[in-house]
Amino acid sequence: MSGTILITGSNRGIGLEVSRQFASEGWRVLACCRDLSNADLLRALSEQYANVRLLPLDVTDHQAVAALGRTLQDESIDILLNNAGYYGPKGVGFGNVDFDEWRRVLETNTIAPYVMAETFADKVAASGRRVIAVLSSKVGSIADNTSGGGYIYRSSKTAVNQVVKSLSIDLRDRGISVIALHPGWVKTAMGGPNALISVEESAAGLKRVLLNASLENSGRFINYDGSEIPW
Repeated sequence: MSGTILITGSNRGIGLEVSRQFASEGWRVLACCRDLSNADLLRALSEQYANVRLLPLDVTDHQAVAALGRTLQDESIDILLNNAGYYGPKGVGFGNVDFDEWRRVLETNTIAPYVMAETFADKVAASGRRVIAVLSSKVGSIADNTSGGGYIYRSSKTAVNQVVKSLSIDLRDRGISVIALHPGWVKTAMGGPNALISVEESAAGLKRVLLNASLENSGRFINYDGSEIPW
């Protein structure tokens, strides 16, 4: 059964490939990105698939998010995938933290997914599948942190995992499943050329997890291969 999926950060990497894989199976894809004029691959995807609708959106602009909610006021959204993310400066160790960048990363990775959930919860609740997912990262797992460092990106993903957990409780009565996802170490602009898996493999795994999401696994942190990751 197909449906409608809204994906943020759809212009490249995992977001683009997830959009492609859902579109190829007949799903209606609401593909969001900040700058459509520079999203050549995403525009090409929309030309290939008539079921892909392009929508400009900066997830850190809360007025723009609210405006998109009004634009899509008559829609039901089966899956809301908060994929847009910002890594910030790399190699951030103790004593070398850019606090302005930290705030910027938190705005994108932690606050924006909550704002999206608050804005689109009614539309998700009105759908058949009722799933909200956030692309987190294993580096946000407190149990998995054995190397230290990475204060900015790590903390943003740990914090959004807590947002996911609270949403899973607060939205359960509305039948909405909320999950955090780890895409694996993926060969993207963020993951780099030494990463372990292709974007196609990651997206295919994420798609399977999304399609199997339910209230039974709501509030969990799930790897792209379906295994659970400790908080």
